[in-house]
Amino acid sequence: MPTGRPISRGELWQAVDRVPRYRLGHLPTPLEPMRNLSERLGGPTLWIKRDDCTGLALGGNKTRHNEFLLGEALAQGADCFVWGAGVQSNNCRQTAAACARAGLPIHLILSRAHSSSDDMQGNLLLDHLLGATIEIVDVPLGHELNALIASRAAELREKGRRPFFWNEHEVTEIAAIGYVPCLLEIVEQSTEAGFEPSDIYVAAAGSTGAGLALGAAALGLDTPVHSMAPIDWPWDTAEYTARIANGAAGRMSIPHRLEATDISLSEDYIGPGYGIPGSACLEALRLVARTEAILLDPIYSGKAMAGLIDHIRRGDFSRDQNIVFVHTGGMPALFAMNELLQKEIPPAEPFAM
Repeated sequence: MPTGRPISRGELWQAVDRVPRYRLGHLPTPLEPMRNLSERLGGPTLWIKRDDCTGLALGGNKTRHNEFLLGEALAQGADCFVWGAGVQSNNCRQTAAACARAGLPIHLILSRAHSSSDDMQGNLLLDHLLGATIEIVDVPLGHELNALIASRAAELREKGRRPFFWNEHEVTEIAAIGYVPCLLEIVEQSTEAGFEPSDIYVAAAGSTGAGLALGAAALGLDTPVHSMAPIDWPWDTAEYTARIANGAAGRMSIPHRLEATDISLSEDYIGPGYGIPGSACLEALRLVARTEAILLDPIYSGKAMAGLIDHIRRGDFSRDQNIVFVHTGGMPALFAMNELLQKEIPPAEPFAM
């Protein structure tokens, strides 16, 4: 069980406000019912938290992260960023956008180790448009890419620059703070709508899930946050998520601490691999698009929705429950996978003319 007495929403908002922040997002994002999808699945009432609508360069969850990362970077006196991830990274696209807004140059080191193409499409095209300098490498994601990012940052320091860079321990803790306000928004919006969420689902294997879980623990909620992992990291992801949450709590000066057993995390819906949508993900993309006109992405939110759909179909929920799905954005990846999606998602059935 999480440690620390429950605090009020006002106290938690005050804790968030103690941390440096650079405003970027269109917040709060909407919380909307998915009536057609709920009816189609014949299960609980589904709601969607529209963090695809955060407003920064096509939006997504990293906008919330970057409000606190930019706040910390500027507090440290940083004059540039060095960042990195996969070649179609939503993180890098939104961080490049945040830096453009703040007037800071950014160098992106993008790995194609998990991508078959580095065509100037999707997120990569937007990185270019946003003015990032781009270095594409074959180094795999994880510790090796992080080491290369740290090396480039060291080179910049030697030249007199003050880079803020992807230092995993520091960055993940700060980023997680961004999803404490999201949890608060969900509580406040659901109360206004007249329901209490029984469960929250999100695509996460780190900061986003950690922030939501921390917010729920701080308020003493019984609502579990289910992180649907989009990637199989070579470590204990639940323990990693709890560690991030605890680091964020320390930065917010609140006493709440989580253990790995407090984290609900599933790696059952990763599919063929990171960045590769399986049949369940593709079905989720099609079903949500054609019932709710909401576009999920094939790398993160589509896999999380596949998990939620499977849990509904296997009877995990009753019809009187209300489930909140947090849409983390990522739609530019759809355009980078246009050939696959056209091939694998069947056309609509003809209708009478």
